[in-house]
Amino acid sequence: MIDILLKDLFRYEGNNCHNFRVKIKYIFFVPGYTYTFFFRKSQTGRLRYIYRILLRFTSYITHIQIPYQTKIGEGLYIGHFGSIIVNPDAVIGKNFCISAGTLVGNALGKKKGVPTIGDNVFMGRNSIIIGNVNIGHNVLIAPGAFVNFDVPDNSIVIGNPGQIIPQKSSPTEKYIVYPVERFA
Repeated sequence: MIDILLKDLFRYEGNNCHNFRVKIKYIFFVPGYTYTFFFRKSQTGRLRYIYRILLRFTSYITHIQIPYQTKIGEGLYIGHFGSIIVNPDAVIGKNFCISAGTLVGNALGKKKGVPTIGDNVFMGRNSIIIGNVNIGHNVLIAPGAFVNFDVPDNSIVIGNPGQIIPQKSSPTEKYIVYPVERFA
C-alpha cells in the first residue's frame, strides 16, 4: 500500500515524493492527493473502515466521487478537485490523469455497462466516458469530449460527439509528467 501511495505522490512531485515535508503537504493541503490517500487507504488494512468514513467526508469537501471499490492502477493524478464522478465498477489502468467536471459512468441500452480504461490516459476538463467501452493505452480525451465508443491506443478524442484522431506516438506523453515507470 505504501508503495502505491508513493507512486501516486510521485506523479505530483517526482523524486521529491520521498521528502517527509512533501508527504505532509500533499496529504493535508492538496485536495486531489488527499482524496487519493484516503481512497487507497480505504481499500485494505485493519483501519479501512475508518478511512472509508474519512473518504466520504473528503468527498463532501472536494466534490470528488471515486468509490473505494473502483479499481485504479498506480499513479492516479487528480489535477483539480471538483465534480469528478467515477463509477465503482470502472477498471482504470496506471498513470491515469483526471480533471474537474469529468464523468466515468455507466450507460443503458446497446452500450450497457461501464468503461475499461487503459494505461497513460488523460481526461481533460468536462469530458465524459460512458458505457461498456474500452479506452486504449496512451489516449488523450480532450476537454469537453463525449466518448461512448471504443478508442484505440495512441489516439486523441475531441468534440461532442467525439471524434478519434489517431496518432503515431503517445499523445499523452507531454501531459503525463512523472510516469510511475520512472519511480525510483
